[in-house]
Amino acid sequence: MLRIEFKIIVLFLQKKEVINYTIYKNENSEQWVTFVHGAGGSSSIWFKQIRDFQKQYNVLLLDLRGHGNSKPTLKTAFKQKYTFSALANDILEVLDFLKIKKSHFVGISLGTILIRQLAEMYPERVQSMILGGAILKMNFRSQVLMRLGNMFKYVLPYLVLYKFFAFVIMPKKSHKQSRLLFINEAKKLYQKEFIKWFKLTAEINPVLRWFRQVELNIPTLYVMGEEDYMFLPSVRKVVENHYKSSKLFVIEKCGHVVNVEQPTAFNDAVLSFINTAK
Repeated sequence: MLRIEFKIIVLFLQKKEVINYTIYKNENSEQWVTFVHGAGGSSSIWFKQIRDFQKQYNVLLLDLRGHGNSKPTLKTAFKQKYTFSALANDILEVLDFLKIKKSHFVGISLGTILIRQLAEMYPERVQSMILGGAILKMNFRSQVLMRLGNMFKYVLPYLVLYKFFAFVIMPKKSHKQSRLLFINEAKKLYQKEFIKWFKLTAEINPVLRWFRQVELNIPTLYVMGEEDYMFLPSVRKVVENHYKSSKLFVIEKCGHVVNVEQPTAFNDAVLSFINTAK
């Protein structure tokens, strides 16, 4: 029998805040799998992964700044701007506090950018990368979305913008569960917090351009939905160029949020990949 240890902690240690995290311990394994959600979500989006992954690995779930139980603090409230490197360092602080030297990382949507950013900065801490619904290039439609968002982010309630984005990115009837899940999680955000995250779009193009150009020597699996029309084409091209380290797994009849829409196919593919990347 596996002994499950469960805890949720928000820590204030030597005046350094650590974002909220959840642990599912597996006493028979020394390896970790860390899950990173996207903008507007929370660690709760991984509920269909926990059972399968905890059977084989220690599992770490994170709530990014302002999401889930990582509420804005005095430290973050007065920061003028969020950056991908600062958000990646939030993840590193949790790893350091838990004394996790190395982990497999599983991300979805914008969470995949943070994982890749962490791998750029601290490659020795990343055992493998699994990037679901990966964002590697903003196509014309997504660029238009970003411009509209920037025009109206101070005028419209953020939830109106978020619902609009969710429908454009996940338009089909079969994507409804994913849309509702993310919209319900986004309701927990604050307007100011949403604006800080949205301002990340100002630096997203040069960051993604660098990611497309540079191949890291880290085993990488892209898990994409066949219907993820905004982001799948660019991922195909990158995997062709980064063939030494990267593989692509496409799930049929699936949209952007692959771990929610097709959890069985997602879990099987990811666990199989991690088992070969030990």
